Amino acid sequence: VEAAAPAAAAPVATPADEPLAQVVDDYRIGPSDLLEVSVFQVPELSRTVRVNGRGELTLPLIGQGQAGGLTGQQLEEKIAQKLKATYLQEPQVSGFIKEFISQRVTVNGSVNRPGVFPISGRTTLMQAIAMAGGLAKLANESDIKVIRVGPNGTREVLEYDYAPLRKGETADPPLYASDVIVVGESAGRAALKGVTETM
Repeated sequence: VEAAAPAAAAPVATPADEPLAQVVDDYRIGPSDLLEVSVFQVPELSRTVRVNGRGELTLPLIGQGQAGGLTGQQLEEKIAQKLKATYLQEPQVSGFIKEFISQRVTVNGSVNRPGVFPISGRTTLMQAIAMAGGLAKLANESDIKVIRVGPNGTREVLEYDYAPLRKGETADPPLYASDVIVVGESAGRAALKGVTETM
């Protein structure tokens, strides 16, 4: 009797496998984020509202309150507590972050316009490099690093080769908020540039 083939192991998800827009459990609300707040069976209290520059938002009956620095769940609980104290017995509040405007990534190194760029929703490595004006002439395509700091402070460095990404041979990895992308410089190209400048 032929033995049954062992079942394939399920792939283990890594942070880079998950689109940014889906990784929101620990996301802290920030200025300019767009929130959708709804109260079950009380449609007049439901609103789509943008957080102001001070991290505050304004809602009916509640007025102005601090949202910056809170997770979505913490904001839901805060709104529910305020409504329960004055207006409703057991309010069921749900919140959804429609736009992650306060999220940013940093692109440094051998790109045409290095800097800090706001991102909204799912943003990939190639998109971030494009926002930075693309790779510079001296860029080393095989030396692209994504530096990521996890919620517990752990630091992770992911390395990528740009050529297979550009050709579609490997998946373009999605980014996390606060990721730092560093594009290395080609030593050979830099040396060649130095020689031509001295001639």
